[in-house]
Amino acid sequence: MLGGRVKVIVDDEAAMRRDMDEALAVAMEKSILIDQFLEDAFEVDVDAICDGERVVIGGIMQHIEEAGIHSGDSACVLPPYKISSYHLNIIREYTEKLGMALGVRGLMNVQYAIRDDVVYVLEVNPRASRTVPFVSKATGIPLAKIAAKVMVGQTLAELGFVEEPELDGFFVKEAVLPWKKFTGSDTILGPEMRSTGAVMGHAASFVHAFAKSQLRAGTGLPLSGGVLITVNDFDKGGALKIARDLHRLGFTLYGTAGTAAFISHAGVPVITLEKAIAGAQGYTTLDAMRDGKVQLVINTPLGAEAREDGAKIRRLATRMEIPLITTLSAAQAAVNGIRATRQKDLSVRSLQAHYAKQAEAA
Repeated sequence: MLGGRVKVIVDDEAAMRRDMDEALAVAMEKSILIDQFLEDAFEVDVDAICDGERVVIGGIMQHIEEAGIHSGDSACVLPPYKISSYHLNIIREYTEKLGMALGVRGLMNVQYAIRDDVVYVLEVNPRASRTVPFVSKATGIPLAKIAAKVMVGQTLAELGFVEEPELDGFFVKEAVLPWKKFTGSDTILGPEMRSTGAVMGHAASFVHAFAKSQLRAGTGLPLSGGVLITVNDFDKGGALKIARDLHRLGFTLYGTAGTAAFISHAGVPVITLEKAIAGAQGYTTLDAMRDGKVQLVINTPLGAEAREDGAKIRRLATRMEIPLITTLSAAQAAVNGIRATRQKDLSVRSLQAHYAKQAEAA
């Protein structure tokens, strides 16, 4: 259900009835929107400018977190690193048709989802979006300035902006989340926006750009130590590859009973920890974190039975400033970033120097 700030994903009829009752109680006779959720899909954001004669795309951004995470909280990469040319061409075609059909004058933002080779249009906003500053910094094109001139009558041809900018390297936008200031809040991401800002990482490769974005967001990736993995049943297959990669990188793996059993069954060594729930007798997830054995947490809870332990893990990770990842797509990006950083140190270059190099090449 989407209704202003109150957004929630429901998995069954009982949850639907409960959340609908709550929504109706506060809706004050206003509309309540119910959408079908696309599972196992990933999102794409497009910022473009239309002047009534043509539509020019400023940037196409692929979200790193899967669909269902609010776009303001999801990390995204420009240009996309896992989208085929076939799907990109469809996105470009749809964006142009939408801009012309809606008669947009100025900036527009379109959000897409891709699943099973189908491109879905999620929403079209005839306005500037929060990604415009990110795209402008990455491309060196002042999109807001150009759009403002279009809105007062100039054409894109007159302004010299007639084709999608080419990019040198990769740019990753990462959300800055306020968990350190609100340590009592559960840090799980969802359809309601939680972030209070954003940072950007740039490098010649996606993995280095992602690692830089994490470092700047205050959650730098560890290069050694221990990793706590506790995921829901649907994510265990994907978590196995991540666990295998981390083991090969020399990390010590910890997991709760279900996750540890699945990983160890595949021959990957993992230390089993007790869940931090009432009545726990052995060495728990929280004990390992407090003892400094965990340098990274990968936690993807699902359902009420996982909330108690998962919420405690996430709150403690926040207090102890242990990097916390709550989606498998972000976890895989983190593993790739760790591997790349160990192979090659991160370097620093200003955007001004980057633009100057582009100008020389042109």
